[in-house]
Amino acid sequence: MLLSVSAFAVFLTQPGLTQYFRRHFLDTTFKGLYHANGFDLALLIPYFIVLIFLASYGIHRYTLVYLYYKKKHNVTPTPQPFTDLPRVTIQLPIFNEQYVVDRLLQSVCRIEYPREKLDIQLLDDSTDETADVARELVEHYAAQGYPVHYLHRTNRSGYKAGALQEGLKTAKGEFVAIFDADFTPPPDFLVRIIDHFTDPKIGMVQTRWTHINRNYSFLTEVEAILLDGHFVLEHSGRARASTRGTCPRAHDAERGTSIGVSAP
Repeated sequence: MLLSVSAFAVFLTQPGLTQYFRRHFLDTTFKGLYHANGFDLALLIPYFIVLIFLASYGIHRYTLVYLYYKKKHNVTPTPQPFTDLPRVTIQLPIFNEQYVVDRLLQSVCRIEYPREKLDIQLLDDSTDETADVARELVEHYAAQGYPVHYLHRTNRSGYKAGALQEGLKTAKGEFVAIFDADFTPPPDFLVRIIDHFTDPKIGMVQTRWTHINRNYSFLTEVEAILLDGHFVLEHSGRARASTRGTCPRAHDAERGTSIGVSAP
C-alpha cells in the first residue's frame, strides 16, 4: 500500500503534471464566468450524440473482430449430402431493368443442377419496355429446354415481396433461391449450398456478395470495402459466435443471394 502511494506521489511530481492538474481541476479563478446558453446546447447536444454513436459503432466493430478471431475454430462443418437432390425454385424479381435481365438469365441458366429438378421464375413487375425484352428472353431460353417461366403483374401490390409471394403460388420447389436483377450467381452455387439443408435446424442460408466492378472507380472500391466488412467480418463473426442461430457461415458467390425452405 505504501509503495503504491509513493508511486502516485512520484507521478504527480513529474514536470508539468502537477501544474496541469491544478490548472484544470483546482484553479477556481474563472469559475462562474461562463454559463451555457441555448445556442451552445444546440451545438453541443448533437455533437455528443454523434460522438456517442460513432464510439458505440467502433466498439461494436472491435467486438466483432474479437469474436471473428477468438471463434475462428468454429468453422462451418461439411454438410451431409442429399441422397436425392430436392427440387429448387429460383425466383428472379425485376422491375424496369432491361439492361441486366439478359445477363441474369444467362447466369441462372448456367447453374449446374438437374433441369428436371429446377424451376426458374422471372417475376416481372416492369412498366416499360423491359416486359417485352424479358418475355422474349424467357421464350428464347425455354425453347432451349431450360425450365424458365415468365410471370408479369400489372398491379405492384407489395412490390418485390408481393412479386415473390405471387410466384410462390405456382412454385414447384421444396426450396427457393432468390436473385436480384444485378446478381450473377456462379454455376456451382446450388450444389455448394443445398446440402446444408440436410441439417433440420437450417431454415435459410445467406451467401456473401463479391463484386463485378470493384476496381471500376474509387466509389466502387469504397462500396466493396463496406460490403466486405458487412459480409466477411460481421456475418462470419456472429456466425462463429453462434449469435445468429444455426445459419452456417456465408459462402463466397459472385453477387450472392439467399436460399431457404419454401412456404407451404
